[in-house]
Amino acid sequence: MPEPGQKLARLQAILRELGGVVIAMSGGVDSVLLAKVAHEVLGTRALAVTADSPSLPRRELRQAEELARLAGIQHLVIQTNEVQDPRYAANPGNRCYFCKTELFAQLRALAVARGLGWVAYGENLDDLGDHRPGAQAALEQGVRAPLKEAGLTKADIRALARHYALPVWDKPAFACLGSRVPYGTAITPEKLAQVEAAEEVLWAIGLRQYRVRHHGELARIEVEPADMPLLVAQAAAVASAIRAAAGFRHVTLDLAGYRRGSLNEDQGPGHRSDLSAPA
Repeated sequence: MPEPGQKLARLQAILRELGGVVIAMSGGVDSVLLAKVAHEVLGTRALAVTADSPSLPRRELRQAEELARLAGIQHLVIQTNEVQDPRYAANPGNRCYFCKTELFAQLRALAVARGLGWVAYGENLDDLGDHRPGAQAALEQGVRAPLKEAGLTKADIRALARHYALPVWDKPAFACLGSRVPYGTAITPEKLAQVEAAEEVLWAIGLRQYRVRHHGELARIEVEPADMPLLVAQAAAVASAIRAAAGFRHVTLDLAGYRRGSLNEDQGPGHRSDLSAPA
């Protein structure tokens, strides 16, 4: 058992006390570990739910379904419509609040219908202090954060996920496609589809940590500095593929490299949109 074994025991005790729970499972390491341990402790009294919408890439949805199957987790996919909510689509600084408000409302209704007492999501101890409007929605709706309650950090979670042989133990951080659009710029299904298509090009050439930021006709690529030579070596082909797949007129590489929440850099301290939704 890895060092965070005592924290795992606390997490198991918390889940056992809940007695039944619906878990928001995005497919990232946090929520997958939470779902796995809940299944281990509660069996069929734990239900993992993935919200499907235009802001979730198809590859992420397929991976969430496969992870649930491999881990033996009871899993359900539901449809959410945050993009149709004009408050979300306007893309204010608290955009994620509206997304999570709808999600948690659906999960609470599902919990009641299934006779499960609680809704939970994958916030962890390291998330404290970050700009997370979704956490406010969780607080308002009584949604639990068992990983945080058990004192688990991101490093603890990755260690435990590796212990459980979960393939996402080292998965890079991910945020919804809406986080690629600058605040104040309207979010539409068409823009989200453009970003998804462009990011699939980067995935296809072997990159794993990246963002394509949507600036109208311009796609701004962020990758880790160590990955820049790979991208530059294929620059013409990548630019051509992104233009063809996503319809951007211009494709550029951000020399500052990948950083979470880069679109918030003009929003002041503490505003980082990539951190608004736990993985």
